[in-house]
This record gives sequence, C-alpha cells and structure tokens, in this order.
Amino acid sequence: MTVRLVPAASSRHDPPETSDRATRWTCAFVNNMPDGAFDATERQFLGLLEAGSGSDIIEVRRYVMLGVPRGARTATRITEQYAPVAAAYVDPPDLLIVTGSNPIEPEIRDVPYWEDLVELLSWARERVPSILLSCLSAHAALAVFDGVERQRLTAKCTGLFLQEVDVANALCSGLEPEVFLPHSRTNTVPEEALRDAGYRIVIRSDAVGWSVATRAFDGSNLVIVQGHPEYEPASLLREYRRDAERYVRHERDDLPPLPYHCVAPEDWEQLKQLHRTIVGGRRELEPLASYPFEEVSARANWPWRSMAQRFYANWLAGETKRKD
Repeated sequence: MTVRLVPAASSRHDPPETSDRATRWTCAFVNNMPDGAFDATERQFLGLLEAGSGSDIIEVRRYVMLGVPRGARTATRITEQYAPVAAAYVDPPDLLIVTGSNPIEPEIRDVPYWEDLVELLSWARERVPSILLSCLSAHAALAVFDGVERQRLTAKCTGLFLQEVDVANALCSGLEPEVFLPHSRTNTVPEEALRDAGYRIVIRSDAVGWSVATRAFDGSNLVIVQGHPEYEPASLLREYRRDAERYVRHERDDLPPLPYHCVAPEDWEQLKQLHRTIVGGRRELEPLASYPFEEVSARANWPWRSMAQRFYANWLAGETKRKD
C-alpha cells in the first residue's frame, strides 16, 4: 500500500517504512462533508491517491473544519483520526486536497467555516506546492483569489455527462478526447470568468460547463474541480435516494432532481417511473421503500473510473517534476 494514513502531528522526518528509492510526499486531506457522506468521501479521494501514486509513498494527514454539525459516531471518529485544520500550518504538506460540502447556505460566505476556509486557502497558496480543490472549495478559491463569484443554477446539475478533454495539457495526458464525468451541484462559475482570471480549462462540456481548470501561482499550482471524478458508481443514486426520502417525509418541499444516467441502461426506465410517482403528488415512502436501490446500485456503471485514476496519476506526476 503506497498511501499511508498517519496522525496529523507526525513529522515528515520519521524514517520511511518502504524503499528509500520511492518518492515520499505528505498530503493534507481536509474533509468538509456531512456525516452521511464523510466516510465515503474519504474512501473515494484516498482511493484515487492510492491508484495514482504507483510505487511512491504518500503520507496522508486528515483534517476537519469547525462548523459542520456532527453526530456522535462521526465526532468520535474525528477525535480519534482527524485534527483541526490549523494543525496543518505547523508542517506544510506537499499536497493539499479540500473536499466540497453540502450547499446549505445560498451565499458561499455564509457557510459556517468560511473564515477558516479563507485562511486555509490563503495560507496554502503561499506554502503548499500543489493544491486540488473540489466543488464548493473550488468556488471558494475563485472568490478569494480572483473575486469571481459563483452563480445559483435554476436547477441542480446532477448526473453523468460527456466531457471534452484538452489532451495537450499535462493533467489530461493519456485521456481520451471525450470522457464521462459525474456532476452534482447547485452552483456554477461561468467559463469566461475563469479564462479572464487566468485559468486554463482542461475538461468541459457545452451541457454543464467546465469540470476541471488549473492555474499556476508563484508558490503553488492550483487545480479546481467542479465535477466529481472521485465518485463511485452508486454515488449519484445514493444522493437521489437521500433527496427523495427527504421530500416524501416533508423535510424539503423542492422536488428531488433525478440524476442523468445514474444507473445502468437496463434500470433507467424503472428509475424514471419511480421518479414520476414521487414527483407526481404521492409523497409516500412506500414506493421508495420497495425500490431495489441496493441491487440497482450494484449494477451501476463506472465509465469514468480509469479516467479519474489517470487524472490523479497525472496530477501527482506533475508534482514529481516540480520536486525534481
């Protein structure tokens, strides 16, 4: 195993456990997801680091920000395995990954941990060589670094979409000219705003806009990701189930969006029928309870898996060149 989970207080000068010929990096992983997606998000991101690292060693230290409500189980796990994000400042990592978060607040500056996020991003820009930001944290960086504000979509962008790839960019080396990539978001930033701010868009589509963009600063290289290459095959379907259950229980009144192509082709019509039942006025739990979510999830396709693994390998390869 080339990804090692170490306590946040560990020193990078501890003796390595594997060959001295392997590159040894540290990665700070900041998990801002709520309890329901906390464990899965960690597994997904660290799985891509593992797949992309080859024989190199990456020591991962895990951090959280205050302000995200936690239940007892997740709070205990955080106490045992995570540290406050301020602890990362003591020993800057080689790599930083910051996840997205549920869009609870319409205004990004109203998220409970906004001040801590601004401090983290500003510090990382000066001290961390390579930064990868997902979804809300990507939008936050655009606001903090460039004064570019996200815009609310008229409807949630959710599903699996075909993307165009800038194969000439090193981040996309070895990728096909077109790839599938999941999206799940209620906000966006226009492509022209990114280009005007100096970003290079490397994965995009006419249907959903940009997915991945990059920009170099004096002290670091920044990759912002508006899509979700880390998702697993059942991630979009799990989100739909969560939103649909909240709707039928009257915990939310806005209709749950059906993610585009979130299941195998043979299951799509049955899922659409379930959706029509739910949004057609029957706010009852029984149709959801009787739908075979687990069976359908097991059959869901994963056409972006190799793309995501190669993308992370390219990201890490770029950091190797910087260190050399």
